[in-house]
Amino acid sequence: MINQGMFTSNSNEWGTPQKLFDELNEEFNFTLDPCADEFNHKCEKYYNKAQDGLKQSWVGETVFCNPPYGRELPKWVEKCYKEHIEHNITVVMLIPARTDTSYFHDYIYHNSEIRFIRGRLKFSDGKNPAPFPSMIVVYRKRGK
Repeated sequence: MINQGMFTSNSNEWGTPQKLFDELNEEFNFTLDPCADEFNHKCEKYYNKAQDGLKQSWVGETVFCNPPYGRELPKWVEKCYKEHIEHNITVVMLIPARTDTSYFHDYIYHNSEIRFIRGRLKFSDGKNPAPFPSMIVVYRKRGK
């Protein structure tokens, strides 16, 4: 059965493919998933919707962020960028590759490492690929 929420505006949450997370986690050793829930969190430490990861400090963490892809997405991109700049932390985002957006030009382009994902990801238990391309955005901690 296909998760119909993945192909409509009923849901803006796209569960991270485990294999992709495992590959990134091997490289970065994440400590925080700031937009998750008790069922889909990828790190032992996570913030759920009620805790609102946008309002929390991420100081000292190595963050994996697969934010909701709706109207809140620009706020998450800005938060990831600012936490990296202000607290010198590593933040890695999995987001749609929307290079025409203001947030891409304001917070990602020339400010991060961008890894475009070839093809379309299959999110969560989806049978079909996403209707959009994806990218990994990396804000690396500076220095030691």
